[in-house]
Formats: sequence, structure tokens, C-alpha cells
Amino acid sequence: MTSFSAMFRMITALGRLTALLGALATPLHAAEPNRGGSLVYAYLSGPGTLDPHVASSLVELEVIHHLFEPLVAIDNNYNARPVLASKIETSADATVFTFTLRKGVKFHNGKEMTSADVLASFERYRKVSPNASVLADVDGFETPDPYGFVIRLKKPNAVFVDVLKSPVYPFEILPAEQKDKAAREIDIIGTGPFMLGEWVKDSHLVIKRFDGYVPDESAPGPDGLAGRRTAYLDQVRYNFVPEANARVAALQTGNADVIGDVPRDLAKRFDGQANITTQQIFPYCMQVFVVNTQAAPTTNPLVRQAIEAVVNIDDITGAMGQISRPGHSLVYASSPYYQGDAMKPYYDQRNPAKAKELLKQAGYNGEKIVLQTNSNYPNFRDAILVLSEQMKDAGFNVAVDIVDWTTNASNMQRGTGVWNVSTTGYCSNPLLGPQQWKVMFYTFPHVKDDHVLDAAYDAFYASLDPQKRIAAWADIEKRVLEQAYMIKIADMGTMRSYNAAKVVNFMPYYIVHFWDVWLK
Repeated sequence: MTSFSAMFRMITALGRLTALLGALATPLHAAEPNRGGSLVYAYLSGPGTLDPHVASSLVELEVIHHLFEPLVAIDNNYNARPVLASKIETSADATVFTFTLRKGVKFHNGKEMTSADVLASFERYRKVSPNASVLADVDGFETPDPYGFVIRLKKPNAVFVDVLKSPVYPFEILPAEQKDKAAREIDIIGTGPFMLGEWVKDSHLVIKRFDGYVPDESAPGPDGLAGRRTAYLDQVRYNFVPEANARVAALQTGNADVIGDVPRDLAKRFDGQANITTQQIFPYCMQVFVVNTQAAPTTNPLVRQAIEAVVNIDDITGAMGQISRPGHSLVYASSPYYQGDAMKPYYDQRNPAKAKELLKQAGYNGEKIVLQTNSNYPNFRDAILVLSEQMKDAGFNVAVDIVDWTTNASNMQRGTGVWNVSTTGYCSNPLLGPQQWKVMFYTFPHVKDDHVLDAAYDAFYASLDPQKRIAAWADIEKRVLEQAYMIKIADMGTMRSYNAAKVVNFMPYYIVHFWDVWLK
């Protein structure tokens, strides 16, 4: 078996050396972290759920990753790093994965986490998660002892550990007693550095420091969603403030310490205010249009391709008020899966004449096409409003439906509601690669019976040769774009601002987190 433990021991040793060198370079008068206090975060929306196994929205995940922990998570460079596991071993044929668990880890209710909890969590995940298909090839789970967990696959999966590191629909470990709880009905009990305090829907949510938290002492410090994490704050209060102007005002008046999703133009209000620091996180997410394949008339691929043909990216991003960059690919140029210009023909076509011809071929007769968006994310709303005008110019009969984000996100995930096109951002997917994209490609457009896409993904997972996986991804990406399941808009950044006179060590990362943050 190939052991990941030696690699992680080396990473840990290098990390400790880095930490030591950093400490030697730190002035003797540098302040030690303060313990205590309450931080207020102005957050644009309340979470729809805190059940990690069914959560995909960032407004949910930003809270969830404080409360729960998985076997493995992503580090600062988005690589897999053990969290509740201390060691991972993979068989030579990539069909058997053995996890050794950290001992003494406690849930928020005081119970020690063991392999029984891991087994129950994976079994529940298979029943309730929209992402459960990634476990379809699991032949069985084994718990040889309280600190050992084994996953056996029916066929090789060279990227299975990368599948498990997903921060979206995360494989968080719950107490075994939660095994039979329905989706969205669990008790919010995890092993994370914070625990749930008060949650008032449509108003605010509070997480409190978990004083029984058992950190990963093998790590020198925090590392993405992994490493040794320390909760210094007594609590973090998430105030749900949908209006960007109100969030900016809250920071300026001291009613918030940190704010998220700062529009480009509003960030200028902080010019000259030395106490306020604004971060740019880039790349952050990819924004796309999602096309519902199960709602007429977008059941017809020609209608979907006609929508793709009218898109003018400059007009859309110009209206969104966010920092962005054009990009035709569903992965970033730094990814080994990047295909160069091969996917450019599907991007930014600006061709209403082509759209009209495709509609004629489709037999389109003015059937209503519903574009659904939400009132919480202005960039999502404005992208849909511009697209509606572009579609009207090409002869589509368009109706725009604006709902709240929780409803909008739920409709995309579940296929509920009446909609043909919506828009959202995918953040971890382009960073983590094809295995991370799979559930989104199938779930959000509600793709069914696409044997070309199925075969390409089968080839991707089965191959132990990286070059063959790259070739399989090329087939996957082409199929998604040519069928217009998703229509790429742009690579998006985000801006966050905080009171630097009060808040210390608030680090830029695509998921906002408050461990290892303290107040002066």
C-alpha cells in the first residue's frame, strides 16, 4: 500500500520549520493572540440548512465548516489534507482506502468520535446527499477497530481521496445517533472549533467557541480548512444583511467588524479610512448560467444552444458590479486539466442570428422561458436581467422571476419551481477539478440519460494515467458546453472588508473562517 502519512509528516516538518523561522523573525513586542470577545460579521443571507450532507451554498458552508469536520479537507493550496484522519493508505490498484482516525476527538455533546460515527455518517450521506452518486462504486465500509475505517470500491478510482476533500456537500462526520435523520433535520452537533448558539431565521446566527475542541496537534497551525485550528473568539454573530449599502454602513458605523460581498463601486467609500482593510480574493468563483434540461422548452438542446449563442459577456459583466475576468474554460489556466482554446467556440458568441436559426430548427413557437434569479446577490440578479434583454432581441419570449436566494438555490438543486435558466457561482469546482464538477454537472441542470457524459466520467475515474484523465476531462467539458447544460459567464473575484483596528489575522480564503482570528 502507498502511504500518505510520510508525505504529510514531511509537510508538517516543513511547516514547523517555517513557523520557527517566522517566530525568530517576529519582533519581541508582537502581540499574543487575545482570547475572548464577540465578532460581528455582516452576511448577505441566512443559511437554508446547516446539514452538511445536503449543503452546497457558500452562505451555508461558511457556517458549516466552523461546526463540523471531515476525514480530509482542502489546505491553502486546495490539496487533500487529513483532518479527523491521522493517516491514509491507498491500495496499489486504488480500490481500498484505509483511514486511521485521531484519538480523543470530541463532539460538541462530549462524546468521543470513533469509527462507528464515521460509518454512520457515510451511510447517511449515501441516503440523503445530492452528491451521493460519488459513492456509487463503494462496495463496502469496514470498521476493524474504533479508530480504523476502510472503504472498498468496486473498481479503481484514482482521485477518490480528492473526492472526499470536497468542501461542497462535505463529508462531515456526525454522531452515529444522527444516522437515520432525514435531510435538513439533524441536530447540529459536530467536532469543529465552534458550536451552534442561537439561530433566528431571517435575522442572525451565532456560533460559540467549543472549549472541548481537540485540534490537530501534528500541524503547526491552520492550513485552509485543515491544520491546527484555534478558536480565540467567544462567539461570532452572523447578521443577515442582504443590501450591500447596509453592510458597508454597518462597517463604517461599527455595527459590524467584517463584511462580505462588497461591490466594486461601494468599496470606494472606504478610501481614506485607515482602519478599514479591503481584501480581494481572486480567483474566487466561476459564474455560469444553469439551464434546466427537464423543463420545456429547454428540454430541447437546440433551444439551449440558442440561449448560449446570444450571450454577450461584456454587457453582462459590466452590469454585475463585481471584479471579474473573461474566461471560456470551466477550470483555471493553472489547472493540469486546462484545454487551452479548445472550448472558446462555446463562449461569448454574441450571435443572435445564429440563435434565431437554432430556434427555427427547434420548432420554437414563442413558448415562455422563465429566467429565475434572486434578490440577495445583485450580480446574479443583474446577469439574468441582461440575459433576458439579449434573449428578447433574438426572439425569445422571456419572463424574469425574482425570489429569495434560499428558494432560488433550492430550486436549482432539486429541480423544483418553474424555471428554465438561472445563474450561480461555483467556487471549489474549478479549483479542485473534474471530480468536484461531476455532481454539479448532473444535479443543477438535472441531466438525465446522457451516455456520452457518463462514459467520459467512467473513463476519468478508471484511469490511473493522468494523461488519460486529462483527455477524459476534455470530453466532459466539451459535452457540458456544447449541450449548453451550463453557459460560462466569467471568472469572478470577491471583496471583503474589515476593521483592522479591531480584527486581527482575518485571512483571505475563498471560504470565510474565524478560527485563529482575535480581537485587539
